[in-house]
Amino acid sequence: MRQLSRRARRGTLALHVCASAGWLGMTLCLLALGLTAALTDSDAVAEAAYRSMKVFGDWLLGPLALATLVSGVLLSLGTRWGLARYWWIWIKFWLTLAAASASVLAFRVRIDSTVADVLAGRPVLPYELVIPPVVSLGAYTFMTVVSVLKPWGMTRRGRRRAPAPRRPPQPSAAGGRTDRPGR
Repeated sequence: MRQLSRRARRGTLALHVCASAGWLGMTLCLLALGLTAALTDSDAVAEAAYRSMKVFGDWLLGPLALATLVSGVLLSLGTRWGLARYWWIWIKFWLTLAAASASVLAFRVRIDSTVADVLAGRPVLPYELVIPPVVSLGAYTFMTVVSVLKPWGMTRRGRRRAPAPRRPPQPSAAGGRTDRPGR
């Protein structure tokens, strides 16, 4: 893929940071609502918390997960970092893909079924909607730290595709440089 222009890279980076921060913040909200529903003695409060979780799940979970994933892939492919050149990007890609898939395909479905159970008067496990946000929060925190620290170096593919290190010019016997053409 061609390198992104400076303007496109900065815009995509801003989108990625905002979407990632939004996904993290929404996960904290889902955790707070899940804990509220699990710890309350009021059925009305638990129902309100579960219904609120459904609103977040229906309107924000998918778009924020998708925006984070797509903007991250665009950044990696459109910059010198590449998608599979550095371990920290490669690991973040797979964790983001897994988290987005689990959020949309499993957690959102679980929220919907829990709300249906509550509305039908069926019992629900008190912490079933607390564990997924805790796991997600751990993954997002890990990915944020990895983005800042950039550990682990290049992958095997990255080392293979990296340009050869440049050697400094060697002085000639006459004391001049030999790296200039025409000498």
